[in-house]
Amino acid sequence: MSSEARPTPPSPQQLKHHEPNSVPHNPRRGEIWDVNWSPGRGAEQQGTRPALIIQNDRGNVSPSYPLTIVASMSRTERIAPTEENGLTDYTDVKCEQIMTIEKTRLLRRRGFITAEELSRVDLALRLSLNLIN
Repeated sequence: MSSEARPTPPSPQQLKHHEPNSVPHNPRRGEIWDVNWSPGRGAEQQGTRPALIIQNDRGNVSPSYPLTIVASMSRTERIAPTEENGLTDYTDVKCEQIMTIEKTRLLRRRGFITAEELSRVDLALRLSLNLIN
């Protein structure tokens, strides 16, 4: 097994930010979670930053599937912070930066976006992935 494929134990810094029982077993589509993006490579996200769960809930709840698909988020003026979504700044879903990650990278559920916001994300994902005829 190559060193890249070999699992590595969490760093002391990752353990420090990890709360007991906070590893989600079934995040839901449309939820915003804090993600431990480290270690990142090159221009990839690093550190702890929010991400939107974009994988379908069937895959998210499967106990035999330890991964989920997320889109990273950045500060811009697309989604306003609310009590429901748990954001503290205006945030944009970066549909050009989607990744499959292990659910163990999910640190804390912040909240969820509205159905209207999720519809806009769905359209942006289709555009980004050239899935529109």
